[in-house]
Amino acid sequence: MSQLDSQRSFVDAPPPGSSSGLTSRSLTIAVTGVLAIALGAVIALLPTPYAIYAPGPATNVLGKVGDLALITIKPPTSSYRPTEGSTLDMTTVSVFGGPGRKVTVLDVLRSWVSPTRTVVPVEQVFPPGQTEGQAEAETAAEMSDSQQQATAAGLRLAGYTVPETVTIADVSAGLPAAKVLKAGDVITAINGTKVVDSTKLREAVQKLKPGDPILVTVRRNGTTTEVHTVTGASDNRTVLGVDLKTTYVFPVDVEFATKDVGGPSAGMMFALGIYDLLTEGDLGGGAKIAGTGTIDGAGTVGPIGGIAQKLVGARRAGAEWFIAPESNCNEVVGHIPRGLHVVSTSTLSQSRTDVEQIAAGKGSSLPTCKS
Repeated sequence: MSQLDSQRSFVDAPPPGSSSGLTSRSLTIAVTGVLAIALGAVIALLPTPYAIYAPGPATNVLGKVGDLALITIKPPTSSYRPTEGSTLDMTTVSVFGGPGRKVTVLDVLRSWVSPTRTVVPVEQVFPPGQTEGQAEAETAAEMSDSQQQATAAGLRLAGYTVPETVTIADVSAGLPAAKVLKAGDVITAINGTKVVDSTKLREAVQKLKPGDPILVTVRRNGTTTEVHTVTGASDNRTVLGVDLKTTYVFPVDVEFATKDVGGPSAGMMFALGIYDLLTEGDLGGGAKIAGTGTIDGAGTVGPIGGIAQKLVGARRAGAEWFIAPESNCNEVVGHIPRGLHVVSTSTLSQSRTDVEQIAAGKGSSLPTCKS
């Protein structure tokens, strides 16, 4: 040992006359510190009543999931596979927390300071008392319904005729229609006008005032019946007082290879993909485009949740353009990643035009989200 080392060792040693062991005071401090650290670790791992939104993966609806095309149209002769290069990405949100998947205090603290994550009360995402199985079943049902709606909207945009049946799924007990209409009734006409789809039905009801008489023609147990009732009111709107279920008769078979993804928000991108596959040429012209939005059979684009995270996920996947529901614009402003251009939309037809304009190099002229 060198002289320098010897001196350093001495300096680091206890001063003359002191005890080399722990005093009771220092022992108390040490034990308290260890307990505080242990308690902090326990608290950090405790579950919390929060859910966390994080950017999820983006998937090209024109591409493949494993060995399977994400969208397959049969017979194959009815579809055109676009050229390599274009992407129409459906975007997702990873949700942590909720039934069977509690997040810890540490998870919440990390997410609060993250620029790409959002912490929300868990009841904003999942109904109280919902089980993990119920949550998974609900999101799976939403995905299945969005695929049906997207198929109808995409086929119609491509020029196909898609017959539609509007069935009553449930009736509102407090409204007059509950006395004469039943779950399972197929609505075929309103005030003598044929019902061709659920959108036209709602429009016909909206033209009336609450309390107006209405004649509803239904097919019940194979027999056509006319029933008289009056309209009701809900949220300042005229309503019939029934929940509707729509079923379609598709002229071609459309299959989806989605896996481990739930919810309704991929509807618009599914519909665009179906349209692209059913029409000659490459809709995107090689552009990297992502988007989100619900869809109904009439082609109306609706709002979704977690759009700030979807914008991040789209950019991470290489998208340069993002088609967002106009009804989500207030959440888009201030959350657009560098290098991503956002276009707002409210209908599938408008979204198709947006993609065509982007492909033609005219995307900068399209409407965007503004504060």
